[in-house]
Amino acid sequence: MLPLLEIGAKGESSVPIAEAEVAARLGLSEEERTKRLPSGKQTVLHNRLHWAKFYLTKAGLLTSPKRGRFAITDSGRQVLTAPPPKLDTKYLLTIPAFHEFYRGDQGSSDASAVTTAEPAVATPEEIVDAAHNAFQAALRDELLERILQNSPGFFEQLIVDLLVAMGYGGSRLNAAEQLGKSGDGGVDGVINEDVLGLDRVYVQAKRHAPGNSIGRPEVQAFVGSLVGLGASKGVFVTTAGFSAQAIDFASRIPQRVILISGKRLTELMVEHGVGVRTSRTVEFKRLDEDFFSEE
Repeated sequence: MLPLLEIGAKGESSVPIAEAEVAARLGLSEEERTKRLPSGKQTVLHNRLHWAKFYLTKAGLLTSPKRGRFAITDSGRQVLTAPPPKLDTKYLLTIPAFHEFYRGDQGSSDASAVTTAEPAVATPEEIVDAAHNAFQAALRDELLERILQNSPGFFEQLIVDLLVAMGYGGSRLNAAEQLGKSGDGGVDGVINEDVLGLDRVYVQAKRHAPGNSIGRPEVQAFVGSLVGLGASKGVFVTTAGFSAQAIDFASRIPQRVILISGKRLTELMVEHGVGVRTSRTVEFKRLDEDFFSEE
């Protein structure tokens, strides 16, 4: 991580460009430089540099000015003024932004304990689970980044694909014809709740950069539109988040309004296979006790 941060301090760079310099600084042999992961898809060096860049970015020490590129931030420069003896995940966990990201959905302040534990302490199952959690967090973050890089039209189509994958709207064509064509103030579209169209759900979609939040006024305006349409169900989707006041308001109204934040949006995309595909499947086998029983 430290060599990568120092490379970022020189100017905008990328992982492929940084590989040779990092390998030279670490004194890696040709065999070590070309050693590949068990999957054979990447070299170990490239994979570790990719994760180092991602972690440093989540810690706010690097930034991504554009896709595939990185550069140092003011916080990163501050770290370099007095670099720690070892810049690793344990150090990054002292940074609140990274700690919040790294602990994921586990919610506990000790959620990082497994992944920072020594191999002799963590069981193989704990190590696998922790690695899976880290990979899923990275995937959700990358999904959100790619959504924001695309057009508003792409975002609308993404919502169509997701709602259909979740079982709403009947066919994809039927859902696409309805979503984005409502024309009513405060409502971006309407979609059937079931294949027969016995009930309808109104949709509002807002793209905002991470760190922003949708406040109560915007949610209240959406609810007002539902009342005007005589509707009782709505979904408000954003790439950002919702303020505590907005969440509290949505929980106390007679209309059923579901708020989907950027984090929840990417979770649903992964769960329903929208914008993602299986890269690798690892099968674990256990001893069959019944097979060895002689009773």
